[in-house]
Formats: sequence, C-alpha cells, structure tokens
Amino acid sequence: MKLYSYFRSSAAFRVRIALNLKGFDYETVPVHLIRDGGHNRRPEFRAVNPQMRVPALVTPGGDVLIQSLAIIEYLDETHPDPPFLPKEALARAQSRALAQIIACDIHPLNNSSVLRYLKRELHQEQSAIDAWYHHWVIEGFEAFEALAQPGPYSCGDKVTVADLCLVPQVYNARRLKVPLEKFPKIVGIDAACLKLPAFDRARPENQPDAE
Repeated sequence: MKLYSYFRSSAAFRVRIALNLKGFDYETVPVHLIRDGGHNRRPEFRAVNPQMRVPALVTPGGDVLIQSLAIIEYLDETHPDPPFLPKEALARAQSRALAQIIACDIHPLNNSSVLRYLKRELHQEQSAIDAWYHHWVIEGFEAFEALAQPGPYSCGDKVTVADLCLVPQVYNARRLKVPLEKFPKIVGIDAACLKLPAFDRARPENQPDAE
C-alpha cells in the first residue's frame, strides 16, 4: 500500500494509526501542505486526488481511496481484526458519533486550508485565527468529554474509531496551545492510546517527512 501523507495532517495521522493497528506495511509519500503554496496543489497530486487533500491511500490493486473515515472503514471491512467498531449496534453508533465530533465538527473548521484562508483572503490577525481555532476545539472537546465512557479508551476497554480521531486532534490542540485542563477524560484517553505502539509510530515526529 502507498499512503500520501503530511506529517502534521490529523486526517493522515488517523489513517496511519489504522494501518499500524491492522499490521500493514505501507510506503509513505510525503505531500507538503504548506511549502511552495502547497504541494497538494501540484498537477501530479491532483491526478491522484482531485480534492487535493491528504490522506490518499493506494490499495494493492491500484485503486485510490480518499477521505480518512472512508479509508478507515475500508481497512476495517477488508481486514476486520482488530475491529475498529464494537459489535453491538448501539455501541457502534456511539463510537461513530464520537469520531464525527472530531472529524466532522472540529477538524473541518480548523483545517490548514481554512486557517490559511482566514489569514490570506480575509486578512485576519493571527490572534483572531488562534481564537477561532481554540473556540472550535474547546466546543467539540466539551461534548466529547461529556460523552466519552469510562476508560481507558473513548468507548471503554477497546480501541475504536473514536480514538483514531481523538488522538491526532489532541496532538494538534497541544501544538496550538489549547488548554486541556477541563478535559481529564480526553487527556487520559490520549495517554492510554499513546502507550500502544501503533499510535506511537503514527505520531507526526516519527514520520519520514517530519520537520
């Protein structure tokens, strides 16, 4: 498999965790989202993913998959051990809901493309952009904290897709100095996950394109 990735992309981070948990060997193809206006906008990457975003996963058969949650579902459906969702329908829905708080509500508003637009096109000061980022992370984390189950992981004693989404978001929140004192469950879940080799190997600083 071949993964088009950027070391700081939280969406790519999710997929790296998933690939590691499933035990896949994969080639990383770095796509720098900032340098030279974004290498993701180059024609050669647009040919891989017309949306010009990472991650993109090339399967052994040569098919290209985009969107992190779709890739994670594909990996889970084609290689079900270990599962990323609980067995029971209610628990599965709860796990998906937690994942979507991160992937659908927090992340899209704080993606690098959005932050660049705020700065370059809307001419916002960096202090205002930082306040925007903090606001949406804190609002989403308040909901996640209230809904997370007793640990060690987001949905109990098994890693689920919720954890795959949470850990990268916590990493970025720390990098951008979002205060986490109000979120002891989230901090505890993050610590428990990062004790697992699959999560640790997926950290941004452990990637071949880390700067």
